[in-house]
Amino acid sequence: MTLLGLQWASPMMLLLLPLLLLPWFTHNQDKTVAWSHFVPVDPLSNLIGLTFKTLASVVIASLILTLAGPYIPEQTIERVGNGAEVVILVDRSRSMDDPFSTRGKALAVNRTVGKGDSKRRLAKKYLMEFVDKRPDDRFGFVLFSDKALDLLPLTYNKDSIRATINASALGKGLSETNIAKAMIKAAEMYEKESYHGSRTVLLVSDGGQEFSAEDKKTIAELYKRETLTLYWIYMRSTTGLSIEEESDDDSWSKTPEKRLHKFFKSLDIPYRVFDIESVKSFSEAIDTIDKQQDQTLIVEEIIPRVTKTEPFFWLAMMTMLILVLAQFYTAWGVRKAHE
Repeated sequence: MTLLGLQWASPMMLLLLPLLLLPWFTHNQDKTVAWSHFVPVDPLSNLIGLTFKTLASVVIASLILTLAGPYIPEQTIERVGNGAEVVILVDRSRSMDDPFSTRGKALAVNRTVGKGDSKRRLAKKYLMEFVDKRPDDRFGFVLFSDKALDLLPLTYNKDSIRATINASALGKGLSETNIAKAMIKAAEMYEKESYHGSRTVLLVSDGGQEFSAEDKKTIAELYKRETLTLYWIYMRSTTGLSIEEESDDDSWSKTPEKRLHKFFKSLDIPYRVFDIESVKSFSEAIDTIDKQQDQTLIVEEIIPRVTKTEPFFWLAMMTMLILVLAQFYTAWGVRKAHE
């Protein structure tokens, strides 16, 4: 039900609105005077009486409207912003619990579950910064190890994506990794949505995987059809050659990471890998993605339901305060008159 441009949670309460006429039907206490010409006309007193009755009606009406629960319903509005739609894929295999490895630094043997220098903790920190600096972006989130879980569909709700990123860094990782399932899941998330602007898949992983021929075909078709841009933040697990470097050693070219990189390059879509060697390089990678994905985007913003009981409640309270003060003033005046 719509009244005064508002929706009402309990519209049946509005049936009580005729009660606002009660102050106008109070018992008449005027005295009968034998000779009415002796009674002077007092327009000010009549005006004050009408004002108090009106205020009493306002109190009753305001309280009834408050009980009826007025609100503005949830709305979806479109606006033009600058940004992209981003589905974040985060690897939660056991190796992401290892300390972050850099060039010239041996990989620690002991895992650091729950400590700040693990790769997953570092990834969480910079992903949070990435989300915070992109107010117009629409984010989705996929967490994967041996299975891919679409924890969060594409949304503009920044609180939801922050909570999901925080939750993804909890607990211990599993022993297996299935990047193919995660990439297919990300593309399927876009497949269900209408096109709004730049579409990006951001893969955060510390390892590679040899895809099956069927997975390669599915990924190639989906990513080209959905016009996706792919970024891979490669958090290396061992020191040595960069993933972009070539080597005469066949063992390097046959590693899962190198094979995965070559497959991504063959997809015929915009693709870039960031070989993370240090905390600084992770920060620079995030900044680069932020600058590149800054295109015009049609943003659908959901404005949540807004309760509008407070204005009516405070109107009733302030009006009652005036009436109470008037009663105190009347009592004080009567007492003074009899002194």
